[in-house]
Amino acid sequence: MRFFPLVLAAATAASVFLGSQATAAQELDPAQLLHPSKDTWPLYHGDYTGQRHSKLTQITPSNVNNLTLAWAFQTNQEAWIKSSPLLVDGILYFTVPDNIWAVDARSGHMIWHYKHPKGEGEHIGHRGVAMYKGWLYFTTPDAHLLSLNAKDGSLRWDKEIADVHKGYWSTMAPLVVKDHVIAGIGGDLDNIPGLLRSYDPDTGDLQWEWLATPPAEESKVGTGGATWMTGTYDPALNLLYWGTGNPTPVLNGTVRPGDNPWTCAVVALNPDTGKLVWGFSVSPHDTHDWDAVETPVLVDANFHGQPRKMLMQSSRNGYFFVLDRTNGKSLLTEPYGPVNWALGVDKDGKPIPNPDKDPKRDGRLIAPDEGGLTNYRSPSFDPKTGLFIVDTHFSYSIYFAKPEDGAYGWAGADYDVWGHSYIQAIDYQSGKIRWRHDVGDHSGAGVLTTDTGLTFTGDSEGNMLALSTADGKTLWHAQTGAAMQTSPMTYELDGKQYVVSGSGGVLFAWTLPDTHDTK
Repeated sequence: MRFFPLVLAAATAASVFLGSQATAAQELDPAQLLHPSKDTWPLYHGDYTGQRHSKLTQITPSNVNNLTLAWAFQTNQEAWIKSSPLLVDGILYFTVPDNIWAVDARSGHMIWHYKHPKGEGEHIGHRGVAMYKGWLYFTTPDAHLLSLNAKDGSLRWDKEIADVHKGYWSTMAPLVVKDHVIAGIGGDLDNIPGLLRSYDPDTGDLQWEWLATPPAEESKVGTGGATWMTGTYDPALNLLYWGTGNPTPVLNGTVRPGDNPWTCAVVALNPDTGKLVWGFSVSPHDTHDWDAVETPVLVDANFHGQPRKMLMQSSRNGYFFVLDRTNGKSLLTEPYGPVNWALGVDKDGKPIPNPDKDPKRDGRLIAPDEGGLTNYRSPSFDPKTGLFIVDTHFSYSIYFAKPEDGAYGWAGADYDVWGHSYIQAIDYQSGKIRWRHDVGDHSGAGVLTTDTGLTFTGDSEGNMLALSTADGKTLWHAQTGAAMQTSPMTYELDGKQYVVSGSGGVLFAWTLPDTHDTK
């Protein structure tokens, strides 16, 4: 175990001035989005697949116990870091609500800091930025999309994604696909339709809009379907994949019969037009606030002996899904923890809701709880082992309905009863759990895997962990002082591999000592 309480003060002091080693040029070649090099992390997920798997090999199971702290950057903000940094030209960009920092990836020295005036909207957290050529794209709590100069953080333009006064807000990292900057919104209590919007990266002009709830259906089946997490993209199929949030009213489903498309769903859109190509209802007629915004992970591999283009999602509702991403057809649906709200799975691979597990005035015991069996932090897929590794929270909650709340807002209440967290490795061929690693009462950390067989994540006690991907055993851990709320990322600069994670208000970079044999 390593513990670094004293070094933070020195690292914080060192991080407040302009880094002399900072790279002056800041320009992202669009080709890097298709084929990221080892010295970049140019997208929220690292690449378009959402696998959050690195081919870097310097840090291995045999030397990971020598990892040490390279630097730490203190934000001095109340909000915890929940973003996943981008890395371009040796500069890391990361966020908390209303704030972006550019930090030297070698030293942790601050290059610049942009602070957006605090306005309306939810300040619950922020996931990060996107980049196109020399420009950054950042969403704000009051549901605006900003374009900033990557060199100095100066504002180029400011566009409204949606009206904050109607209940919209935004926390997500946008996604750049070709000449589109795609941004979504939060907002799940005000009976408003979820939406995605595509903007011209140069002018900020609106290119298209997609609504999760078709306007013709809103009056009949409610609305909702917030798009508050970053999707993935298949360049070969030219399909954009996105998860959507809950319908409204949230806990009262009697006023919105049917599956309530396309809420709590995975959808495939044409990124040039915004037109829906296919959709899959992950939680048909959701009545428990189980947003299906978890990462749609794209994998090309054999499934039961046949080559497939797959989409995998460990969904908040407790089910692990494998879909054919060319057409949205189900290949596998299996629970990956305690689930008691469904009668089974139908012929199309969709869970069948049990009406008796809808919230009732006298309460119903439901697994998982409202936070779900997993949540927004990213899973990882390791191609060598075929393991899908994800942070999970086994849990039970009592749900109540309030019919007098009718057809608006939350329309009920829920209370947690019990919960415990694990990192789990799922075999995508069968849905079986291959190993489980206890991480305490509630960790909520994302996952990163590497080609050398390492899995990086965190636990509820504030430890950064390196596990063996093969069996989940702990190979290294270091105390950071707060539970991780981010998804780790990694890069290599000047022949040195770094692993970056965030805990509390501190961004940490870990590496091997210069004197250590990395072979």
